[in-house]
Amino acid sequence: MAVERTNPPLREGERATLRAYLDFHRATLAMKCEGLSEEDLRQRSMPPSTLSLLGLVRHMAEVERTWFRRVINGEDVPLVWSEDGDYQVAYDAREASATEAFAAWEREVAHARRIEEAAESLDVVGHQPRWGADVSLRLVMLHLIHEYARHNGHADFLREGIDGSVGA
Repeated sequence: MAVERTNPPLREGERATLRAYLDFHRATLAMKCEGLSEEDLRQRSMPPSTLSLLGLVRHMAEVERTWFRRVINGEDVPLVWSEDGDYQVAYDAREASATEAFAAWEREVAHARRIEEAAESLDVVGHQPRWGADVSLRLVMLHLIHEYARHNGHADFLREGIDGSVGA
């Protein structure tokens, strides 16, 4: 099934625009992974780095979970792949299952969407313990857009190294 990616609106309100840009970047990561084998998805960028497309998917599941469930919703849940809170574990996908990784990422994205949609406004506040500060939903959405944009740049290079595909 082809990934559908919708361009963000040119003239909408702040929340609709943030939501659309976040979904655009989520779809971009899925597009970069589309049509690849498990082996391709696990292909590392440049040893000793463990960075791979599958590792990026796993990492973004952790990011979605952390910022929406743990920070905004105040849920006491562990990371998906590390009970010790080590964010680096997700990047190492050498033995990971693509089915498991994509299911976790899609589950966390769906959960994040529900939290964002239920929030009264972008001014809803959660606590980010690593920063020792309270943060707004607005900041969280902007931070995730930044995270996806940065990692989608990595995904561009990874995909090009796998099969020469560029763009989008």
